[in-house]
Amino acid sequence: MVDVYLNSKFVGTVDSALSFVDNVKDVRRKGDFSESVNVYYDEKADEVHVLSDEGRAQRPLIVIRDGKMLLTEKHLRQLTDGEITWFDLVRQGIIEYLDTAEEENALVAFSEEELTSDHTHMEITPGSICGLATSLVPFGNYNQSSRLIIGSKNQKQSLGFYAANYHLRMDMDANILHYPQMPIVKTKIHDVTGYEDHPSGQNMIVAIMCYDGYNMEDGVILNQSSVQRGLARSTYFRPVSAEELRYSGGLIDQVGVPDKEVKGYRTEQEYRFLEADGIVYPEAKVGEGDVVIGRTSPPRFLSSVEEYNLSATTRRESSLALRHGEQGVADFVVITENEEGNKLVQVRLREERIPEIGDKFTSRHGQKGVTGILIPQEDLPFSASGVAPDLIFTPHGISSRMTISHLLELVGGKVGALGGRFVDGTLFEAEKEVDLRRELLELGFREDGLEVFYDGRTGKKMLSLIYVGNMYYLRLRHMVANKIQSRARGPIQLLTRQPTEGKAKEGGLRLGEMEKDTFIAHGASLLLNERFGSDKVVVPICLKSGLLGYYDARKRAPVSPIYGDDTEISYVEISYGFKLLLDELLSLGVYPKLLLEDKF
Repeated sequence: MVDVYLNSKFVGTVDSALSFVDNVKDVRRKGDFSESVNVYYDEKADEVHVLSDEGRAQRPLIVIRDGKMLLTEKHLRQLTDGEITWFDLVRQGIIEYLDTAEEENALVAFSEEELTSDHTHMEITPGSICGLATSLVPFGNYNQSSRLIIGSKNQKQSLGFYAANYHLRMDMDANILHYPQMPIVKTKIHDVTGYEDHPSGQNMIVAIMCYDGYNMEDGVILNQSSVQRGLARSTYFRPVSAEELRYSGGLIDQVGVPDKEVKGYRTEQEYRFLEADGIVYPEAKVGEGDVVIGRTSPPRFLSSVEEYNLSATTRRESSLALRHGEQGVADFVVITENEEGNKLVQVRLREERIPEIGDKFTSRHGQKGVTGILIPQEDLPFSASGVAPDLIFTPHGISSRMTISHLLELVGGKVGALGGRFVDGTLFEAEKEVDLRRELLELGFREDGLEVFYDGRTGKKMLSLIYVGNMYYLRLRHMVANKIQSRARGPIQLLTRQPTEGKAKEGGLRLGEMEKDTFIAHGASLLLNERFGSDKVVVPICLKSGLLGYYDARKRAPVSPIYGDDTEISYVEISYGFKLLLDELLSLGVYPKLLLEDKF
């Protein structure tokens, strides 16, 4: 007797596990059971599990019986003519959905040539073992697995045409590529998903070579002239919003240009872009510190006297201004209401982003890198036919990553560009390398993708032949303009008097203990005098007690906390962080006695 479990709950026993499992499968294939029901026989535990709960990943497979698949040419013809649909094949038991449990009892063939009498199922298409984004990588079967995964992840971060109604949307962090293109080397998935409606990259001429070391360590070199012509150019959109909040006592925020009597009034210069309604006018070029939406709020605390005379209270300023390092053009203004019925003002800012040093680019094969330099076209190497590359990729990125598909796409893209057609690079079904090379030869080029190049600066012919072709490159959303962070003087923390942390708070970059060691190792230890003096403070110290003193304004002299002004007090320059530590030790009941020596 074998135990049977339905969704992990014991429901009874059966005499023969195998015949019970076969019966369940037959009933499901006839359409009496839902196609989402799966059955699995665990031989080791001698248990049968019937599963119908939600949350299981299922995938469709063609049913095989006696070494032959049930899907025939007749079915394919009917599908093409529209006489039957996919769901008819599922209802007829020709295709069934398996989850991970039932797949343990199945032997799945990869292709029709592999079929034996032991096989129970066959893949619908060999490429279905990959997900959607991974299937967009051309010649993926020539790739190392980890790079294939990175390639699929990178495509999700690329800039493109994400929504046709982007001009009406208020998305938080939106990017639009100005001239997106359909890849020359594509897969069947590109057609199935309607990729031409939302492309996210551009076909570039890519040369694999070194150039003055600016593309070392995965860096890429861009053709500055191509960038000036619009290559990889994008626009960044970001919304700023403010609402009129309601407070207890019937008080409310007001959107408008603040009066000069308002507490916390900024300068007139900062309000210069606001119209009479307190909102920035469209197409205004705003920068750091400029007010985008003017707003005043009621005072935070009402004292007992002022509670009866609200007219006398001055309102406080609570406008929305651009933070440190932000800029843009007011692109779109919306005045509406939120869920509570309060007035809501939204302003969308746009900023044109031209590729610069530090911006991230990638091919679809996980070969990501940042821009090392932009070089004018007249200084770049060019081929014998006068073609200069848009992007120069380092040859060192291929040997260790083993992304052969990256090299194949260059040849495929070259064939497609010269032949005026799309090249199919579908996983396991791609056009063969031999055919592509033959076609390239017929088009009047070398079949191996190599070309004679000339140095743009000297005009001399280069010693080695350069591998060059067309490749679909993506610009990723990791732009240096969003990440750059620096400061000179600026805000400090109240407690420690040290610079604030983080880009949003106009913070600095921390120089820690380990960074300190590198300066000393480089023989630049005097630099630490400057770097570690961000919170310098001069404090009076009592020589007798060794404790921190203080300045008594009435006596107009420094005094000791124990001996008053009966003792000698000396001024010492220390870090405010150290002064804070001494105060905290005192609060614990620990006596931190400072012994001073004369500095000769």
